Amino acid sequence: MTAATAIDAGRLQEWMRGAVPGFRGPLSVEPMSGGQSNPTYRLAAPSGRYVLRRKPPGKLLPSAHAVDREFRVMKALYGSAVPVPRMLALCTDDSVVGTMFYVMDHVDGRVLYDPRLPEQSPAERAAMFDDMNRVIAALHQVDPATVGLGDYGRPGNYFTRQFTRWSQQYRASETETIESMDKLIEWLPRHIPAGDETAIVHGDYRMDNLIFHPTEPRVVAVVDWELSTLGHPLGDFAYHVMTWRFTPELFRGLAGADLRALGIPEEQAYIDVYCRRTGRAGIDHWDFYMAFVMFRMAAIFQGIMGRVRDGTATDARAREAGAKARPVAELAWRQVERMRRAA
Repeated sequence: MTAATAIDAGRLQEWMRGAVPGFRGPLSVEPMSGGQSNPTYRLAAPSGRYVLRRKPPGKLLPSAHAVDREFRVMKALYGSAVPVPRMLALCTDDSVVGTMFYVMDHVDGRVLYDPRLPEQSPAERAAMFDDMNRVIAALHQVDPATVGLGDYGRPGNYFTRQFTRWSQQYRASETETIESMDKLIEWLPRHIPAGDETAIVHGDYRMDNLIFHPTEPRVVAVVDWELSTLGHPLGDFAYHVMTWRFTPELFRGLAGADLRALGIPEEQAYIDVYCRRTGRAGIDHWDFYMAFVMFRMAAIFQGIMGRVRDGTATDARAREAGAKARPVAELAWRQVERMRRAA
């Protein structure tokens, strides 16, 4: 924990006594590892265990680190087919810990960073991947209006809006010229497929943003909803499936692994299961969606490098993560070049 992200446990305890039902001190605060964006802390007290998630201090990109949106979407989804922690309280008063934050219940379970799941058996891997698929399919079938999220984003033109947002974020955090990103910024908006759909999208649905049951192969909570909005479900799903295109060295990927031996479904088989669960005959323009989400991921990595430049990065591995912007952009552009050759 740096001086900038340190929390005054006494001040926080005073706030929790009035804001969190049933809270009893004394309170201990411990930073949690993982996550490049919003600092996260484990809280312990006689009344129970909690998790606090806050905006980072310092200069921030516009619309980034929206912990209030995280709080809202998880509160709305609690009790639905999408498992989320129970939200307890949101604090918009910066004087308590220095920035806006929320407190939620602590969820017991496993956060797994390597999608090859080296500690699991082939049967367990198959079951865990199937449950990840089940949960994202369930999310995309939630009616936003029914859970009070009808105004959670602007319906329609999702890819155009996402392109505008992430191009701007990329330029705002640009630390070097990446030729592949410049090419993607020129090519992608001219090739967005016709048609649109609207669903609640997580925006960063990866294995390490899920909590699995301590012993069973099922998802008990989806966390890190900072990038959630109303958007195109296939963009959200493609971002999730990007794991199959990345090598482990590039970013927690499956490319090059012997999936059959591991018990992990091939990319197309995983897509087919999602389509069956969501009532689709198939997915047109899949290659575009993959190129787009790789571009978006490169912009996210560049945003991390921008925080390194600005001195606001809160994770010790931020520079290493930020350096992945170039290889991910190059992978995205190679995807575009394959599309162009096939046209």
